[in-house]
Amino acid sequence: MFCSMDLQKVVNFILCALLVTAVGCSQPLSTREKSTLAGGGIGAVTGTVIGAAVGAPGAGAAIGGALGAAGGALTGDQLQARDAELASQQREIEAQRRELRRQREELERAKQTQE
Repeated sequence: MFCSMDLQKVVNFILCALLVTAVGCSQPLSTREKSTLAGGGIGAVTGTVIGAAVGAPGAGAAIGGALGAAGGALTGDQLQARDAELASQQREIEAQRRELRRQREELERAKQTQE
């Protein structure tokens, strides 16, 4: 019974901390920040459950949250880098399309002046 009550307090604390963190941001979270937050939350809950099985839900939550946040940050960093690369490639494609359009228009003008 005591362990169950501690587990519930830890889970409630973690959920409140996640809620305050998510709502308290003045601007949208980046991909890295979202992944860190999600990883930390999942890790903390998992750590709490595992820690409760061995009699230390608080320590399990802390360790699980830290490991989950680190894993989430690494994953989010990779996703954010990929998104930035895709955005850069898309800008390059658009620039090439504009250049092709300009060259086609120039060819059409050259054809019209030759006629």
